[in-house]
Amino acid sequence: MRLTGKQRRNLIRILVSGALLLLIEILCLTHVLPDEIYIRLPLFLIPYLLVGYDVLRKSVLGVVHGQLLDENFLMTVATVGAMVIREYPEAVFVMLFYQVGELFQSIAVGRSRRSIAELMDICPEEARVERDGGEVTVLPDEVTVGEVIVIRPGEKIALDGVVVEGSSGINTVSLTGESAPRDVTVGDEVISGCVNGAGLLRVRVTKPFGESTVSKILELVEHSSTVKSRAENAVTKFARVYTPVVVVAALLLALIPTLITRETRWIYSALIFLVVSCPCALVISVPLTYFAGIGSASSQGILIKGANYLEALASVDTVAFDKTGTLTEGSFRVSSVHPAGDWSPERLLALAAAAERNSNHPIARSLCAAAGTAADAVDVRDVEERAGQGICALVDGQPILVGNARLLASSNVSIPAPAAEPFGTVVYVALNGVFAGSVLISDVCKPDSAAAMRDLRSAGVRRLVMLTGDRTAAASSVASELGLTDYRAELLPAAKVEAVEELLSDKRGTLVFVGDGTNDAPVLARADVGVAMGAFGSDAAIEAADVVLMDDQPSALPRLLRIARRTRRIVLENIVFALAVKIAFLILNVFVPNMWAAAFADVGVAVIAILNASRAGR
Repeated sequence: MRLTGKQRRNLIRILVSGALLLLIEILCLTHVLPDEIYIRLPLFLIPYLLVGYDVLRKSVLGVVHGQLLDENFLMTVATVGAMVIREYPEAVFVMLFYQVGELFQSIAVGRSRRSIAELMDICPEEARVERDGGEVTVLPDEVTVGEVIVIRPGEKIALDGVVVEGSSGINTVSLTGESAPRDVTVGDEVISGCVNGAGLLRVRVTKPFGESTVSKILELVEHSSTVKSRAENAVTKFARVYTPVVVVAALLLALIPTLITRETRWIYSALIFLVVSCPCALVISVPLTYFAGIGSASSQGILIKGANYLEALASVDTVAFDKTGTLTEGSFRVSSVHPAGDWSPERLLALAAAAERNSNHPIARSLCAAAGTAADAVDVRDVEERAGQGICALVDGQPILVGNARLLASSNVSIPAPAAEPFGTVVYVALNGVFAGSVLISDVCKPDSAAAMRDLRSAGVRRLVMLTGDRTAAASSVASELGLTDYRAELLPAAKVEAVEELLSDKRGTLVFVGDGTNDAPVLARADVGVAMGAFGSDAAIEAADVVLMDDQPSALPRLLRIARRTRRIVLENIVFALAVKIAFLILNVFVPNMWAAAFADVGVAVIAILNASRAGR
């Protein structure tokens, strides 16, 4: 167990104070020290002030700033009151035990922060950029888009870009939790925050540092601890009302029975009441549990933007998925080319690839990969991308349409009926308003998609639905292969939102949508919890999502649900345990008032709750 300098200093003063308390109490019990206030009070004040001076200081500052009713104030009133009625050992012990609880809290928070802090180490401190025929080392935010950076073996990749020279294996463990390196070569995308392997890479920068993957991750991590769950907000509101009520109740307990019976034991009971009633266990353990849960998820490559989303994920009823790049590889391949009339397959493919040349869509990349250099000789102008349909452009001065059947239908181009319904995505091509042929592009499911669906069903998720803009035949095949509950195909972005609205109206718990494309951003924002495939998903999807899966694998989703449910279970355990013990000790205090037992009821319960909360981070 690693302790910070402050934690070590606190541990030392706790041990010294405890040793002094034990020594003084032994001297008192053996009657070595006479029972005189001017002797015993100064001696007991030494360990008391040694261990509690910071609590007293915070209490005084709270009074000065008008923030009276916090745990420091309660501890100060209770222990000073015990000193006044000459219960010296109890006063020191309560303060000592309280500091033990604070130390445990500090260690637990530090452990939870550590896994998140490790993410902060992904931020590179410098970048080596090629300028004026040489290499210059600069800050990452000084590199502009289009410049080439050099990454030597073992160095962090400073900015997102595309490899222009070299091949290597890059270690993505700090981002995805996956230890196996990913091989990259010329033309492959690399993301900032990863560590280069054995090869030298030259990378052309595609995004400024402020928009890079590493910057977005750091922003998500820093923001995650500021968004509270409903349970945290409820506990905070409860404490604001509960603490003043406790103080007033203790005051009444001290005054009314004392005035009636003329017995001072009621003052002692009131002080015990203050100690037992302190809400530290709840105020500390609930946010700590959610913080630990977020830390556990981040260590597995799952970034959660706030505790409220982790809380919502504990009661998932429906999960809706995009298809391409989410459940499937998204690495499309041209399966076959079907030209019409006198068109040759090579010419048809070259024209289609030329029109799609500047698109980042996986289908566009597969067309360009299949056409090779043949598309480079085609002159392309006036490119217009129609969301959910395809591309309109001029190639060699002639209007071309490359996209789905809706695109051609919108321009009154008729498409011959196919002999059979093909599996895969069909890209239709029309030139000068005449159908020129089609290209069949196939995709495959990710290796872990089927297992992820089985795990989600076994976890009690009622509905697994796929929402895709792809053709019905392709959607039906994927849905059947993965055993999905339902699917909706040939959906435009607006239709996806409508489908989610329909699912929301028939849900019993939380609705989660998982996607990776720009077109998924509106749906991610509309779902109860939006989950984006983050490593190579679009920026718009990551911005709109509430959770980001950095390894792009569907199998991370069942892990996320397990973390969320375990976190909620631990929160409920701590709430029930803390309230039950405190109520039991408050009742006991009426019959057998005991400050030592009260200290356990407060700090002991808090320590146990903190230790239990730390389980969420494992």
